[in-house]
Amino acid sequence: MNPTPPFATPMHEALALAHAAIGLCEPNPRVGCVITAADGRVLGRGHTQQAGGAHAEVMALRDLQQRGASARGATAHVTLEPCSHFGRTPPCCEALIAAGIARVAMAVQDPNQLVAGQGAARLRAAGIEVEIGALAEAARELNIGFFSRMERGTPWLRLKAAVSLDGRTALNNGASQWITGMAARTDGHAWRKRAGALLTGVGTVLDDDPRLDVRLVETALQPLRVIVDSRLDTPPAARILDAPGQVLIYAAAPEPERRAALEARGAQIALVPGANGKVDLAVMLADLAARGVNELHVEAGHKLNGSFVREGRVDEFLIYMAPRLLGIGRELAAFGPLERLQDSLALRFVSVTPVGDDLRLLARPAFKTAAGPETIA
Repeated sequence: MNPTPPFATPMHEALALAHAAIGLCEPNPRVGCVITAADGRVLGRGHTQQAGGAHAEVMALRDLQQRGASARGATAHVTLEPCSHFGRTPPCCEALIAAGIARVAMAVQDPNQLVAGQGAARLRAAGIEVEIGALAEAARELNIGFFSRMERGTPWLRLKAAVSLDGRTALNNGASQWITGMAARTDGHAWRKRAGALLTGVGTVLDDDPRLDVRLVETALQPLRVIVDSRLDTPPAARILDAPGQVLIYAAAPEPERRAALEARGAQIALVPGANGKVDLAVMLADLAARGVNELHVEAGHKLNGSFVREGRVDEFLIYMAPRLLGIGRELAAFGPLERLQDSLALRFVSVTPVGDDLRLLARPAFKTAAGPETIA
């Protein structure tokens, strides 16, 4: 817990600390806290721990105490409103009050209805000065999935794909390993690490037999792995069932014998039947939110991708583009055909970043909020 100085402000340092909670604290929000003295000296710092563990404010207070310092009269800079309710841990605002903090600067209000301004109100009632708004957009971006789950009741859906310069995700025969280089694949695993769940379709399971876990970067947690499989065609010997962590399969038909075989391999089965014998994607997303999934990372084939696009479920496209041409091959998402250009899905680039020999494109539908300039990468 020793970020590299210098930081422009204590809130910038708090955001950097919050980033260290990625892959550790899910489903809780990623929060960082820096406590400073009146002369600007850092007295303590911390970030959210695993679910059920200490929150950022408590970690910063512990750090302060280990340094032999006092919080009386100090300022706590925290990236999200301190909680005011008893959950797995006591309220953070009470810990700040008891420590004698004089001022709290928070980046953004907590969208959780159990907090939602009540933390700030409790601090003010105790005579603590409260300021809200420093680096608010960056703090919200860091927890965009948590805000999505709290405000919309659905995870933030990020659709990831590796494509050629002519937009192909595979050759016509299905071969796709590897379109992009090792640097892009490693970067993709860093984005997997952010997610509460990694999702693919049964077609990808049958064609590629992926593990769909986080391997190329270190992580404290493995995301839930999700398969959309209407008829439970996933083979019990599939590698995705061998990887560490839980597997959840959404199906539309009971298929008792297949279900029993998959459950014997440790998979959970959820029946969410929709139209035409397919999985109801809207119901599935609501169920994933209820299970605490903030960010849903989709790595699927063109058919399932097309369904997500057609239903307007994609919040963000994470595309790795390789400098090669594949010619006739499989597309990113199968939907349409459209009759008018104005019916196309308008996107705007959030970022375009070289990664090894490839490009990482982050794009959102034009009506989605884009990352602010203060976002820490």
